[in-house]
Amino acid sequence: MKVLLYNPDNGVTRNFMPHLWMFLLQALTPPGHEVLLIDGNTKPMTDAALVRLVLENDIGLVGIGAMTRMIAKAYRVADALRAAGVPVVMGGPHVTAMPDEALGRDGGPRHADAVAVGEADETWARIVADAECGELKEVYAPLDACGQPRKPDLQGYPQIPWESLDIEQFNRIPGFLRPIMGHFRTQWETFHIIPIETGRGCPYGCEFCTVTGFFGNSIRFRSNRSVVDEMLRLKSRARRTRGKIAVFFVDDNFAINVKRTKALLRDIIAAGAQLAWVAQISANLLRDEELVDLIADSGGKWIFIGMESIDPANLASVNKDFSKPAEYAAVLERLARRNVYAITSFIFGLDNDVPGVAERTLDQIRDWPPVLPVFGQITPFPGTPLYARLAQEGRLTRPKHWLDFTPFQMAHTPLRMTIPEVQREVTHAWRNSYSPAATRRALGAIRQQQVPYRISHLITRLFFRGIYFPQKGAGAWLKLIAQNRRAIVNLIRDALGNWPASAGASTRVSDRGGHGRQDGQDGGAASEPDSKTAAGIRLPAEKSLANFDLKGLPAKVERQVRTLPESARN
Repeated sequence: MKVLLYNPDNGVTRNFMPHLWMFLLQALTPPGHEVLLIDGNTKPMTDAALVRLVLENDIGLVGIGAMTRMIAKAYRVADALRAAGVPVVMGGPHVTAMPDEALGRDGGPRHADAVAVGEADETWARIVADAECGELKEVYAPLDACGQPRKPDLQGYPQIPWESLDIEQFNRIPGFLRPIMGHFRTQWETFHIIPIETGRGCPYGCEFCTVTGFFGNSIRFRSNRSVVDEMLRLKSRARRTRGKIAVFFVDDNFAINVKRTKALLRDIIAAGAQLAWVAQISANLLRDEELVDLIADSGGKWIFIGMESIDPANLASVNKDFSKPAEYAAVLERLARRNVYAITSFIFGLDNDVPGVAERTLDQIRDWPPVLPVFGQITPFPGTPLYARLAQEGRLTRPKHWLDFTPFQMAHTPLRMTIPEVQREVTHAWRNSYSPAATRRALGAIRQQQVPYRISHLITRLFFRGIYFPQKGAGAWLKLIAQNRRAIVNLIRDALGNWPASAGASTRVSDRGGHGRQDGQDGGAASEPDSKTAAGIRLPAEKSLANFDLKGLPAKVERQVRTLPESARN
């Protein structure tokens, strides 16, 4: 039987990496079945086109996984597939919280033939077997011998064959830039961010978070050996394909058991399995100097920190008072001293917020080492304590907000602000964090760092800007590049003058005790391009994209640059 695993987009926001569940279920599918993967974020398709593909390929089962922000699109696609006679099973955090909604038991339309509640590691094989026999049950849940819910043991975690999978659809380099990368013989024609989990669960129980409801509050870990082997296979693929691969450890709190995390990072270093990586770690766990040393030595580049607010009262109101705003600056400095920087997440519209919260937060951020801040409004997801509390208080304005998804819009009434005021605060924070001036300031703060490192920082900032201000297509990207031309020109000038020294420094091990590492490792996102690349770029006479030497670039790219409006080129 042919099986399609489909991850929907929502038509608005875009994910920057593939979802792990698709690859995990593919690896768990019993032999004898063929599994296709489609991620709507990288391969957008109309409902009709997807139905046509399913029918033309004689697919016998479609599995759809979706978080709350994607569920409206997931339901619509499921409806179209079921109308064409194709059985659909749905799973993920939203369906786990709202199984009756997916099955039409709450008075609404039915969207799925079956639902997989909770983690599907132990139920997927049974779902596939039942679908092949035409005997799908409505609900599949992992249960123990006594019929009680259970969580799967991760010690027998399946091997995902990254070395042989077709992951072209997940290449993060925009299509129009790939010919440029090839022309200059860089190793950036492909760049993939690959999700890896080393454990599941979180004991903290933040009021707004869906993790505890889905993965539970007890922690389960994979063996260190299986994680290291997976990274070695990815590193081998990067070397073979002359592309770049970075890892995102998708654990909900990568360092929740500091002793275990240190052991894993030591094993990665000992095996030479370092790749550039990102992980989510709460600020309170980053007080440990040895842990931060090991993060840097093992390839850690960015740490996602859910700061949420600079107001301790706000954090206490959502059961996150283990996070201390007074420690944020020291944590960020500790990371920055090792060339590890932070993605800092903030939530506006919390019960103690008032107008001006964005600028107060930005004032703090400007005093820190350069970070990649992300901003959103507090959102009550179904199945969370926050949703239950707001429902009880009568503050939900859109009780089923997920069925009419609108990004960066509130679904309840805040206490001390209006909904439009919260929206303006979010917009103000994004606009002032990723303006060309803010990008120049961030790059200026790391001016002493190696050129390849600063280039990766610039590229990352441009991608992050797209979370709130989407840049789709070559024209939008070229306009963005033109707006940031001063920062780019300065980088090119430094590359021409200093690249050989920077490249040499990037492969030397630092002599400071315990902090030495190599930034130019195979497959790492910070590896420097061929020095010939820098030597082959001509600086413009003036700070204008119009004056760049386009000679020798692929004709299509040259045409796109030359047809930019004059305002964008200058």
